[in-house]
Amino acid sequence: QRPILLKGHERSITVVKFNFDGDLLFTASKDHIPSVWRTENGERLGTFNGHKGTIWDLDVCRFSKRVVTASADASAKLWDCETGECIKTFVHHGPVRGAAWADGSNMFATISDPFVEHNAQISVYDVPENDDPSNYSDSPRLEIDLPKTSDGKRVNATNIVWLNLNEALFVTFDNGSIRLYDPTTGEELDEFYPHEKKINRVSFNLDKTLFITSSADFTAKLYDVVDLKHLKTYKTDRPVNDAVISETKDHILLGGGQEAMSVTTTSGKVGKFETRFFHLVYEEEFGSVKGHFGPINALAINPNGRSYASGAEDGYIRLHYFDKSYLDMKDPVPEVLEEGEEEDDETEDRESESDSD
Repeated sequence: QRPILLKGHERSITVVKFNFDGDLLFTASKDHIPSVWRTENGERLGTFNGHKGTIWDLDVCRFSKRVVTASADASAKLWDCETGECIKTFVHHGPVRGAAWADGSNMFATISDPFVEHNAQISVYDVPENDDPSNYSDSPRLEIDLPKTSDGKRVNATNIVWLNLNEALFVTFDNGSIRLYDPTTGEELDEFYPHEKKINRVSFNLDKTLFITSSADFTAKLYDVVDLKHLKTYKTDRPVNDAVISETKDHILLGGGQEAMSVTTTSGKVGKFETRFFHLVYEEEFGSVKGHFGPINALAINPNGRSYASGAEDGYIRLHYFDKSYLDMKDPVPEVLEEGEEEDDETEDRESESDSD
């Protein structure tokens, strides 16, 4: 089946995201206008008009009532998802890089870049769903300053996510580190370094037990959320811009390419911009899907596991529906040692469990 080409953005795509139910796809790009599409047929339902700069990130709440966008125009905006109206604008000191809803959808957090004398910041805003938006405060309930490191370098945040039950704010940085912060006190709880270079994206599985980081160091790494243990590494030959974990199979999808500025200088075949499929457990690449004419900047997989979307530097979003052969595909089970029988029973149990998911 051919992918549905979503043509609605004029500049390179920065983020693609399915809502919780998987029936809507939210996209944003450098053209200032986030869009929402119907997943089943690729029809554009509407746009969110009002930003004056690149949209770096967006997030939609659990029941698709409200959307929050993060823009280079130094603001985050809260939108009514159904009408497309802007409910409120939250002004920041610098460009806003990321935005994320908390569990319960009554507050959201943003990350913003440093600007002139202002440091980079993490901000938490209270926006209770049942309150009148005119009562929402302009200023954040919590601001966490991100000062320069001891050697005078600025460290910029690249992504922000709330962990389960809003226990911590999970923030990735351009120096390859991840930090956890307490969302009430703002205290730093943990810091570790999965990568040596910039972490472009992080994405979690639905129940937030696993996360995968994509980095400029040509790798994506899978971690356990609870003990922050490194589980797997997926190696490629170019920067990884985004990676997602399939909900229905033990598969990882990776997207990348070169940096925009070096695209013209590289030789090699055109349309080398592909989504790569890796086996989650064995770390092996087993397939790829070509089609974009520029590096893939953003990936999202439908929670139902039947489709995925990729957005690229070429300004297009491709919405791919998996064919039957992929959906029915059984993942290889390594050859069994001597005891044969018991092992076989186990694999059958596993398969029947995965069928029933």
